[in-house]
Amino acid sequence: MAAALLSACAVPPRAPAAPGVQAWSGRMALTVEGQASQSFSAGFELKGAPEQGELSLFNPLGGIVAVLAWAPGSATLRSNGNTRQFPSLEALAQEATGAPLPVASLFDWLGGKPTPVPGWEPDVSQVAEGRLRARRTDPPPPADLRLVFER
Repeated sequence: MAAALLSACAVPPRAPAAPGVQAWSGRMALTVEGQASQSFSAGFELKGAPEQGELSLFNPLGGIVAVLAWAPGSATLRSNGNTRQFPSLEALAQEATGAPLPVASLFDWLGGKPTPVPGWEPDVSQVAEGRLRARRTDPPPPADLRLVFER
């Protein structure tokens, strides 16, 4: 019974990405500090590229919470059976996670490249071990993003 409970907390394996498509999966946690501190955690699967891609977020049992999809001129959030359009990937990420998460830069960061993003400080020193941390210092309130992943 204990094994069944522990396995329920794991994110089930996803179908592999098509050859040549960048893809990562794992767990993410986002904490936004301030008067009303917020935290968000989910399993994730990121695939595609900064120009066109998809970020799927999963609950602890592996069910899909939301799918963020973007392409030139399009940013879509699918959640709870609804589909909503947004003017940009940044607005879409803000709605889905509660913070202005630099989704497009995650591709470089997860690849070990600390591409600068205004207000964010990525720490890619543990990417080879499957860990990424990035802190947002500006604009306030500060935010802390942590990912544990595999490729």
